[in-house]
Amino acid sequence: MKMLRVIQVLVLVCVLMIPVLIILFLRGFSTNHYEIPILYQNGVDDPFEQCDFEDSTQHYIPDFTFTDQLGRAIGKEQMMGKITVVDFFFTSCPSICPVMSSEMERVQDVFRNEDKVQIYSISIDPEFDNTEVLSDYANEHSAKKDKWFFLNGPVGETYDLARCGFILPSISGGAVPEDFVHSDKFVLIDELGRIRGYYSGTKREGVDQLILETKILLHDEE
Repeated sequence: MKMLRVIQVLVLVCVLMIPVLIILFLRGFSTNHYEIPILYQNGVDDPFEQCDFEDSTQHYIPDFTFTDQLGRAIGKEQMMGKITVVDFFFTSCPSICPVMSSEMERVQDVFRNEDKVQIYSISIDPEFDNTEVLSDYANEHSAKKDKWFFLNGPVGETYDLARCGFILPSISGGAVPEDFVHSDKFVLIDELGRIRGYYSGTKREGVDQLILETKILLHDEE
């Protein structure tokens, strides 16, 4: 009888320990160890001395204010406290831009109801891409108001922002669309204005990675 009693007690202890062990297991294995890098923590190399970078300090997106497809002033200030996905494009682009915009639609769809995520598509042909043209283009791609902003700014400031702010190559083609040069990269910017990653906007797997890492940033901010 005594032995039976001991066995019963041990069985009860084991049963009571199961929830504790499950909790410990879940805590140990559910912790997110996937860290999104913070780029340019020690400054940005500028071999051609095109930009006024501060030496050996964290790079942040500089201040700017452009005009969106609805005629509103939108820029760096509206990025603060949010995660922003940015690309540079132009509406008459004959090559990679249509693919990039279609992939950006996927990004919008995933985060459609997430207020902390927004999209900036910045035109590198602002003389042609006026507010009306950007509005039509936004409608073509089902851009959600206050989610996906198509921006137009002064030409010189736009190219400075691309090269020195987002660290992306950009060359004006003037009146010849085929002569424009710009990156296919989507840029992930955190709530402090720091660059967290570059992703090919013409490759589905690159955009999938962007979506994943945006979700991780959202989780880390909670």
